Amino acid sequence: MKRIKYIALMLTGVLLMNSCSKSDLDQTNPNELAPETFFQNEAQVQSSVNAAYANLQTFGLYGRMVFYMMDNMSQENSVNPQIEADKKTYSEFSFDSSNAQILDYYTTCFLGVTKANFVISNVDRINAIPESILTTTKKNKFVGEAHFLRGYYYFLLVNRFGGVPLWEKLPEGPVGKARATKEQIYDLIIKDFQFAADNLLDKSVEQKGRATKGAALAMLGKAYLYQNKHKLALDAFNKISGYSLEPNYYDNFKEETEHGVESIYEVEYEVKLGTGNKWDSATTGQGLNEATFRGQDYGNLNWFNVYPSDDLLNEFEAGDKRFADSFYVVGDKYNNGNSTMTAANFLAGGATRRAAWKKYQNYYKKTDEAQESGINVKIIRWADVLLMKAECENEVGSRDQAVDYVNLVRARAGFSVKKPYTTDKAAVFNTIVHERKVELAGEQVRFDDIIRWGLSDKYLAGTNFIKGKHELWPIPDKVYATNPIIGVQNPKY
Repeated sequence: MKRIKYIALMLTGVLLMNSCSKSDLDQTNPNELAPETFFQNEAQVQSSVNAAYANLQTFGLYGRMVFYMMDNMSQENSVNPQIEADKKTYSEFSFDSSNAQILDYYTTCFLGVTKANFVISNVDRINAIPESILTTTKKNKFVGEAHFLRGYYYFLLVNRFGGVPLWEKLPEGPVGKARATKEQIYDLIIKDFQFAADNLLDKSVEQKGRATKGAALAMLGKAYLYQNKHKLALDAFNKISGYSLEPNYYDNFKEETEHGVESIYEVEYEVKLGTGNKWDSATTGQGLNEATFRGQDYGNLNWFNVYPSDDLLNEFEAGDKRFADSFYVVGDKYNNGNSTMTAANFLAGGATRRAAWKKYQNYYKKTDEAQESGINVKIIRWADVLLMKAECENEVGSRDQAVDYVNLVRARAGFSVKKPYTTDKAAVFNTIVHERKVELAGEQVRFDDIIRWGLSDKYLAGTNFIKGKHELWPIPDKVYATNPIIGVQNPKY
């Protein structure tokens, strides 16, 4: 399967050096890179864009910590006794501004923003490349990818920190910035996703792993939805075409079936491209780190640091096919059907756990994660969009249409009877809440859903979650040390 292979790239005047793996492009000497001489041909433009993707793969994001952060805060995970303290803190909402992983998240997102801005700030040089060397369509789509990535990194930042410094171009020196407002950040996110949607290619013609028109529209709609702008969100979602539900739900989470008909955007991993730096890249993306630790960390045959909470397991209705595709239980087959899960495989802390995660695990074909997984991480897929469309229709459109979207998702799960049984607005909303919880379990969307719906009192009660505080993370201490003009800390930290 062809994937993006990233290139080492030094941005002159900015403290950034980054890569992900081997490149299908000629290697560039990072010590000689400067915009005036660099943007001369397609390979150079593409390599600068490739570098902006690299931060998605880091430990600070999808290489490791995002899974723990989001799934633990949402209480989809329960933690086993052996889990490290830095990961347990998200379940208990005990993190503070000294938290090293929150700093990594903040740093790697802003490095991604800067890499994207390196491309965006040099658009005139890119456009000056002769058409015979780089076509206008490709120029536009490369710049569109940079806008998509900048928008996505800021989307990750604004949802965790609220207002942050806003950079629309490269900094001219080591000067900090004050926090912009949340609304100003969202304005840039919307502008970026709109530009991307207008300039990116369709999935059918784009290289696997690159942002596409459908991905930009999906994220544009999601950004509007997170601001409760339901009509604008629905308008964006309704422009998406060419996607459908996978007939087999579990195909969304296997390596051999990546980039399927349901996949809108996913973060790439490919262990055969190199993993020698898998422990070394919390923020920069430098080196060979084409692996995610999601399987090793969650796997009940490996570290088994977390397991699906009873609250999550109890949410599944009898007969829901997604349960067996999301979790392992005693008696399940694995390793290509050659092995069977026993009670001993679920033992941790002196207790036998009811279930273990199956999503994103390699056990369907192996007996050991071996610290490395090449299964891509789904950022957004068609089922997610259908349920967001249902939410929007319930608010500003047709409740009958909202119910139809919900039941498209439920039909794949094995349900032939429509739900809810009325089109009462509250009943439709409650069904959407349920469906998003089970359909997208362990996909890092539940916590944001709880917060944007204002339902923390209901779903995070008894977890040490403090309303008015833990909706956001603190701005890290080190950020204040390097940028003292950033402004006021988030409430109650």
